[in-house]
Amino acid sequence: MLSLPNLLTLSRIVAVPLLVAFLWWPSWQAGFGIAFALYCLMGITDYFDGYLARAQGAVSKLGVFLDPIADKIMVAAVILMLVGTRHNDVAAITGIHIIAALVILLREIAVSGLREFLAGLQVSLPVSKLAKWKTTLQMVALGGLILSGALPGEAWIKIASLASLWGAAALTVVTGWDYLRVGLKHMD
Repeated sequence: MLSLPNLLTLSRIVAVPLLVAFLWWPSWQAGFGIAFALYCLMGITDYFDGYLARAQGAVSKLGVFLDPIADKIMVAAVILMLVGTRHNDVAAITGIHIIAALVILLREIAVSGLREFLAGLQVSLPVSKLAKWKTTLQMVALGGLILSGALPGEAWIKIASLASLWGAAALTVVTGWDYLRVGLKHMD
């Protein structure tokens, strides 16, 4: 249970409050810089926990359970903090861009519920390649928005990050619909 892959996954969950703390003060550029480094480290551990589990033949039920939860906690916390820092126009998700963030959060909740429902029927809902692209674009977008808080003079970072956020939101709708279609086949 306390294998290296599981410890890496748990470290991501434990690091979320620290990430939130560094994002708490919207005008603290150094805090956003540290948050960006921590966010990148969390992303790297996300890759390596799965890679190591498969390579070592150490895929566990705990890891399968915790990995998607760790991802969702991290994404939800960052989105909430970036929406909550509205008075910092540099890094914040504001205006119409809140819709893209909301689409991502709602899809995460809906797909989690769908997976839970289907698990009760012993039906697996594997992650699609398009959903992996969605996750990558989403992680890049959120990382870029955090970085834009550390480098407020570089407006292109925020512009590119918001474009990525909308791209992730579009893929979120497509993959969410794909998952829902699969799920509907198993509902009365």
